[in-house]
Amino acid sequence: MTKITPELWMKSWDSHVKTESYPKESLGVLFAREMARFPENTACWMMEREITYGELLRYVESFATFLQQNGVEKGDVVAISLANCPQYMIAHFGTLLAGCVASGLNPLLSPKEVAYQLSDSKAKVIVTLDAIYDKVLTKKLEELPELDIVIATNISEYMGLSKLKVFLGKKLGKIPHGKIYDYPGKKVEKFSNVMAVNPDVKSVTIDVDQDLACLQYTGGTTGFPKGTELTHSNLNAEYTIFANWLNLEPGTVTALSAFPMFHAAGLTVISETIWLSGTQILIANPRDTAQVIEEIIKHRPTIIANVPTLFGMIMNHPKAQEIPNEVLDNVSVYISGAAPFPAEMIREFESKMKATNKVMELYGMTETSPVCVSNPILGKKKVGTVGLTLPDTELKLVNIETGEEVETGEPGEILVRGPIVTRGYLNKPEATANTIDPDGWLHTGDVGVMDEEGYLKIVDRVKDMLIVSGYKVYSVHVEDVLTKHPDIAMVAIVGIDDPDRPGSEIVHAYVQLQAETEPTDSIKESIEQYAEENLSKYEKPRVYEFRESLPLTTVGKVLKRALKE
Repeated sequence: MTKITPELWMKSWDSHVKTESYPKESLGVLFAREMARFPENTACWMMEREITYGELLRYVESFATFLQQNGVEKGDVVAISLANCPQYMIAHFGTLLAGCVASGLNPLLSPKEVAYQLSDSKAKVIVTLDAIYDKVLTKKLEELPELDIVIATNISEYMGLSKLKVFLGKKLGKIPHGKIYDYPGKKVEKFSNVMAVNPDVKSVTIDVDQDLACLQYTGGTTGFPKGTELTHSNLNAEYTIFANWLNLEPGTVTALSAFPMFHAAGLTVISETIWLSGTQILIANPRDTAQVIEEIIKHRPTIIANVPTLFGMIMNHPKAQEIPNEVLDNVSVYISGAAPFPAEMIREFESKMKATNKVMELYGMTETSPVCVSNPILGKKKVGTVGLTLPDTELKLVNIETGEEVETGEPGEILVRGPIVTRGYLNKPEATANTIDPDGWLHTGDVGVMDEEGYLKIVDRVKDMLIVSGYKVYSVHVEDVLTKHPDIAMVAIVGIDDPDRPGSEIVHAYVQLQAETEPTDSIKESIEQYAEENLSKYEKPRVYEFRESLPLTTVGKVLKRALKE
């Protein structure tokens, strides 16, 4: 075993990787300048609608002007509750250009959850779908005195579809829709009217180290979500570091991602794509796998970014066989994050999708802006690891019980420090102190193991680690092993209190079988025998529960809390 030091992972970096200085300007100004570089280039595709960078800049400036002309000031929060669509990009970058703070809001939240986040952030503006305004938001508007402006749009506005297709889509329920009407005490405006505003953006002085760019809410899997404060400096560092890591020529990138833009991963994809003057293929419904594959064939992306579950849905869909080899050859990298990608599943994906050494797993969290560890773009991608610590980022592993640093090969909680780390949670000093220690180390709550080449493997969440008869059981390891069984599509391991052994837990496996596979006695026996042969005695599940599907978050993580409950 070896002491963990930066030299360990730096020796495995691609040769082009280096440390860089970061811009000291407002993100809004930086992105507006980037949009102006290639005005004729395609910024994004939404179904049949193409938007150039010149058009996008005009829309962004109109949005920023509307905010400034309607009393929205520097530092005010603009909540954006939309599916992936051009309106999200326009609202996000327009908010930054106006000197305001962008805050993503999951469009699938309940009225109570929407009201909590808007109230907690003290949002002054919300941009949302007409269906959400009509059927969700109006139920809570009277409880939100600080929310002054509602901007509503329909997802179809920038799809480029014919009126007939839009009509049929709404009629068949494929395009959600609702009514936009006045509400007492609030300014309710159609998005199209905002876009008609003549651009006249007033410059705003931004302190990049102090002023917030984004208020990004955590997933809330352990209770109400917390608003993570990300400054212009945090995100300037993140985008600079990761763009250098990717080493891609500006203007040559075409990215397809189903990560929702209200999530840190989705926001990073659209931001990095514009940072690199690339084209974004927008996916509003990631579960429409056939449509996702059609977009891949039509637009020939160079980068595809998804959670593992969606990569699995793509490779197992019959339509995947229609993807021409030259389209697959055009993909330089498949970026996977937000959830573990089982090693066996990666190898299957590599085989089916001509993706050998193209699957680039990475790691991060909202609090790290978000990417802090990644497999190299060119060098060896170690299957089963999330890769190497990025430049200007400090990382160490500490014993969960003692807090002492561990060496290579030993599991420990991952701690991160550097310019990408948040300053804390909005109005939650106790939660901030529990997460970021006095020396600036962010305690991630994830348990990892680093090898001799500096590659990091995530073995569990601290809270998901089981104690069985005094032994530590890492749920991610058990899941990784069981997923290799040919009949298992997905598995989640949780700990249940053992009534016969106080302080000990029972390993409980929730299993989703492959399509059209039934949980017969022979299948169950086969899985139990496989566990017997591949797991230690204390790691083996004592209980197997078969489900048609496992509960997932909007980005494809299994909701273990829901299973426990």
